[in-house]
Amino acid sequence: MARIAGVNIPTNKRVVIALQYIHGIGKQKAAAITEKVGIPAERRVNQLTDAEVLQIRETIDREHMVEGDLRRDVAMNIKRLMDLGAYRGLRHRRGLPVRGQRTHTNARTRKGKPKAIAGKKK
Repeated sequence: MARIAGVNIPTNKRVVIALQYIHGIGKQKAAAITEKVGIPAERRVNQLTDAEVLQIRETIDREHMVEGDLRRDVAMNIKRLMDLGAYRGLRHRRGLPVRGQRTHTNARTRKGKPKAIAGKKK
């Protein structure tokens, strides 16, 4: 099992798919990384040599922000918005949708389970 950026990536999947298990790497970045290292698209992780795994690891470390650093950066950006008192920060603080979605109906994922309102039924 290959370990890249602190994540054990699955061995029986294609390299492009397996790299997407790393937080911060999607289809586009995974394809770009494999192309830069020179690995064919149909190659699987268990067929990689140690040198190729090392090249992938170095490329990711050099050019991409992934895993802990990315999570920390996103958390710091949200904290900055909340400290400034920006509208987006207030929405984060209250646990409401941040990007302008309606909240009269829907938004259940962000708001949580519905809360009963006393005296509503009549």
